Amino acid sequence: MSKFAPGAANKLTAMLTPAEAEKLIREALPRFGSEECALADAHGRVLRSDLRGDRDLPPFDRVTMDGYALRAADLSAQRREFRIEATQAAGMRPFKLGASTDACVEVMTGAVLPEGADCVIPYEDTKSEDGKMTVLASASAAKPGQSVHRRGSDHRQGELIVPAGTRITGREIAVAAAIGATQLTVSARPKIAVVASGDELVEVGDAVAPHQVRRSNDHALRAALHLAGYPWVERFHVHDMRHELEHMLWHIIAEFDVVLISGGVSKGKFDLLPAELDAQGMRKIFHGVGQRPGKPMWFGVSPEGKPIFALPGNPVSSYTCLHRYVLPALAGASGASVPRPVTAALACPVTFRPKLAYLLPVKLRSGPLGERQATPDPSNTSGDFGGLVGTDGFVELPAEITDFPVGYVAPFYPWS
Repeated sequence: MSKFAPGAANKLTAMLTPAEAEKLIREALPRFGSEECALADAHGRVLRSDLRGDRDLPPFDRVTMDGYALRAADLSAQRREFRIEATQAAGMRPFKLGASTDACVEVMTGAVLPEGADCVIPYEDTKSEDGKMTVLASASAAKPGQSVHRRGSDHRQGELIVPAGTRITGREIAVAAAIGATQLTVSARPKIAVVASGDELVEVGDAVAPHQVRRSNDHALRAALHLAGYPWVERFHVHDMRHELEHMLWHIIAEFDVVLISGGVSKGKFDLLPAELDAQGMRKIFHGVGQRPGKPMWFGVSPEGKPIFALPGNPVSSYTCLHRYVLPALAGASGASVPRPVTAALACPVTFRPKLAYLLPVKLRSGPLGERQATPDPSNTSGDFGGLVGTDGFVELPAEITDFPVGYVAPFYPWS
């Protein structure tokens, strides 16, 4: 686990910017371990060792068109008729082209180019009859290498093809299969606990009183974590009672690799979480970020270095903080190469008076030149989860500016 930079503790007395909070989280998170994974189970995992060619790719001069293989120098205005010596399909051992200047071999796409041949004339430029092939007068002049995928022209043996840190998709699996990698070294997936805090919460299927609300945050966070490639997520609920919070948190932190808590982190009389985390020996790295929504966010680590994210209980705040901080941090701890956020230009002006960064939900569209444009679509309140439906993510507008004109370019964070 990284140590804090000198003077970091003093800096935390001021409200952090989102970029500063993100940096502190990245520095504090330990790197997850690695493990071996079967190729069939590797989709979505983070690669922890490079994939290099075990041989040249392609491993032979490969035919790319159905047609006839011959020597380009043998084709001329005077010689357009050739004897078909053999037919060679993909997967067959290669034939050797005869020494005669009128020799050719019929070949199929994917076949090895016959030894001695250097080009392929496609079927559509020929006609054949009685074991002979004639190149049509309308055909273009043949050149060495025509319709041939040269050996090693994609990658040479030992060349890096997929670097460690890549999240594995079908493309990387195709590479792994092509180089014979039946097992891949990938990042171990953490066990994640999502804890919903609050007396007012009831499970979705339970009877709900007028003064209660159904649990939604833990379901939403779990679903987003699954989508991001973290399947080992369990949900919990704790009431605003010190003894229950003390007992459950102790067991959850002991059992899980990463803990996300939603609610109980602000300054209310029943927001018991910060004091309880402190009492259990968790090291607070920060409490509060200069942003809306999500200002009360808390982050720290256990004595064993396990990360603990305490997110505000308002649904929009919780969901936004997950995407702004938690998912990028987990990707970094997995060894993934975390790309810089893409940008989008505001499609209409925005005014935001508080001296806070504004994490503003938006809908994306393409502008007249194909540029990415963001149309603000803020939710009614930070409790309006339904207001996020139909949005594509959020832009981050800095605290130093109050009025943002049309065309202002800001970082964009997608929901998926």
